[in-house]
Amino acid sequence: MVQAGYIHHPLYFLRPAGTSRGVLHMKDCWFIKLVREDGSTGWGEVSFIPGLSLEEPGDVEIRLDHICKLISRGEMDPAQPLPSSPGIRFALETALRDLEQGGSGILYPSDFTEGRSGIPTNGLIWMGRKEFLMEQIRNKMDAGFRVLKMKVGALDFQEEVDMLYWIRSEYRSNDLEIRLDANGAWSPEEAGERMEALAACGIHSIEQPIAAGQPEAMAQLCRTPVIPIALDEELIGRAPEGRRMLLQLIRPQYIILKPGLLGGISEAGAWISLARGLNMGWWVTSALESNIGLNAIAQWTFQLEVAMPQGLGTGLLYRNNIPSPLEMRGDQLWFNKEVPWDFTTIQI
Repeated sequence: MVQAGYIHHPLYFLRPAGTSRGVLHMKDCWFIKLVREDGSTGWGEVSFIPGLSLEEPGDVEIRLDHICKLISRGEMDPAQPLPSSPGIRFALETALRDLEQGGSGILYPSDFTEGRSGIPTNGLIWMGRKEFLMEQIRNKMDAGFRVLKMKVGALDFQEEVDMLYWIRSEYRSNDLEIRLDANGAWSPEEAGERMEALAACGIHSIEQPIAAGQPEAMAQLCRTPVIPIALDEELIGRAPEGRRMLLQLIRPQYIILKPGLLGGISEAGAWISLARGLNMGWWVTSALESNIGLNAIAQWTFQLEVAMPQGLGTGLLYRNNIPSPLEMRGDQLWFNKEVPWDFTTIQI
């Protein structure tokens, strides 16, 4: 018999995080804990971002309470699919994997969890005024990052263009790869012209230049892209039977996998299989999870034998993150097995 419980643990950003959807100061977070009769435990994190997640903010705790009671009474299998609650499904899937592996926080044993290999990551640059952007960029470059992901779409567009030209005056394409993320900020009419203006800056790719739910318009942008396009929000909430058709219609150059928002590791893996079959590139990104969710995503990502930098360098965003073996060394995420987990702040 498995007992299940949960706790709400809001995560507070060290610095306000600017996106095209507004400035983030706090991120809601819930943890699930599965416990066997022998005392072994498994932890999982509900990945939730308002406006992106399928779950409504007010429904998450109601669903968690109901699901945990059903599991504890033996009336629900923790592995049961939850198509309408991808964030909760991610938490249960990873908690169950942790439990099955002995509850040590090592879900996928590998050279990564043994501390012999790290995972290359991109540095995340938040939106803000020129001085703030320049400070972030220089700090990341000094730390050893050679791939930066920059949010665009919230400032005056000419300001963003000027900033990218400044970056290229300081760092050549051979020294720094730039990935952009518009989070669907532009209209289909704006997107083509704006991408044309940005292309001269030697951009690797741009995520979601227009909002999700406009597949024909996105397909048109992908047919003759001046900047390679990556789908992100477009994948969230897509039923399995329509996924191949979506990718065949749009034909993006890349897809971005956020397991926490897609419904778990298994769902993200299904998207990767489709992308491989259609000769599309892909990489994995955290959805601003705490170290508990990031740990599961990173361990799974490593065993995929990735080569290009992934979007997993998010463990230092919060002032009340869960102390863990995860640590950044330069531009790589490492697992320091000499450092223990500390769950004292989230006792259930």
